[in-house]
Amino acid sequence: MNSVENLNQRIIHCQACSRLRTHCATIAAEKRKMYENEAYWGKPVPGFGASCARLWIVGLAPGAHGANRTGRVFTGDKSGEWLFSALHRFGLSSAPESRSPEDGLQLKDTYISCVCKCAPPDNRPTSDELKSCNPYLISEWRLLNHPPIILTLGRVAFETILKLLLDHYQLTRNPEWKFKHSARYKIGDTELFASYHPSQQNTFTGKLTLSMWNQVFKKVRRSLESHPFAKD
Repeated sequence: MNSVENLNQRIIHCQACSRLRTHCATIAAEKRKMYENEAYWGKPVPGFGASCARLWIVGLAPGAHGANRTGRVFTGDKSGEWLFSALHRFGLSSAPESRSPEDGLQLKDTYISCVCKCAPPDNRPTSDELKSCNPYLISEWRLLNHPPIILTLGRVAFETILKLLLDHYQLTRNPEWKFKHSARYKIGDTELFASYHPSQQNTFTGKLTLSMWNQVFKKVRRSLESHPFAKD
């Protein structure tokens, strides 16, 4: 896997987790009524964005009727609306909305992916399923040339990326490196940011407000401004 494009093809054709593949195929066949005339993607969802990104955004998994339908991470659901509108507000996306892989949207200095590449039942991948996907995540980290800034969305993404960084830098976990919204930790050469996931469960209940969301992106934007641009 010597390029991001080759890695993404491997991800798309992965059949490692039978439970996930069955679930995604079932959703793609049954569909949600409002999307009954659309062809669902129904396969593992690769990452998306700039291959020389300084910012790597990592979520949990594709949405059942979002990315599992459209084929692009954080596209086609409310979580994606929150993410892409923020990216556009802070100058990291060419448009405030991601509709499909054919919409022409481009990301600046940013690459987005998930720790689990398939939509899991109840949005909860098992530990074995996360373990199966982990080599893809490590390959993304390497092929993106170790982005200096990582924003994790949700506790699972935070814990997974934290372990990746600890292994890479051969560090022991500092007890203060805990998941909390808007946290920033310097781990080796990497700045690791944590945020609540922009899921409806969080945004509809007020656990994650627009002000809190913007707060994270303001910090990330300032961090980007302090890092040199990556070479193409």
